[in-house]
Amino acid sequence: MELQILLLFMIFAAIVAVQIEDLLSSVIAVGALGLGLSLAFLILKAPDLAITQLVVEILCLIILIRATINKDLPVIRDGRWFFNTASTLLFIILFLIFAYFALQELPRFGQPIMRVAQNYINQGLEKTGATNIVAAIILDFRGYDTLGEATVLFTAVMGVLAVMRRVGRKKSSSMV
Repeated sequence: MELQILLLFMIFAAIVAVQIEDLLSSVIAVGALGLGLSLAFLILKAPDLAITQLVVEILCLIILIRATINKDLPVIRDGRWFFNTASTLLFIILFLIFAYFALQELPRFGQPIMRVAQNYINQGLEKTGATNIVAAIILDFRGYDTLGEATVLFTAVMGVLAVMRRVGRKKSSSMV
């Protein structure tokens, strides 16, 4: 049931992002959509994807807000303060409600619900020879997954650096 409500929220956020005229509000709606996707990953018991989605979403949101804030500044100053504050508070309340229900679905600490996780815990040190069970799981059992997550984070950082760099290059005096 929670997943269906979350999907309806994500569809609503996507429609708002496409239909709204204000660029900054559209960017915030896209951020809400990405946050909903991150919560959906939590509900579907994929916390690693949820964390990766959340990090990439925050970085993209910072870039997009930086790109649109200068264009929408007169609209923000001209009497929209109450609407912006109310919509922000509503978004925070909705986020906390969804996060509460998503976190209730997580298993208790130290009690894995999947057989694979219990197998990692019981035989991880013997199979890998590592002294740290976390490092053994991340680097041996889930090496490709870790490589994929590192690739996503690297790509996000490169995107941030590409957007934040100064446009153009300084002209050198030797080229005439």
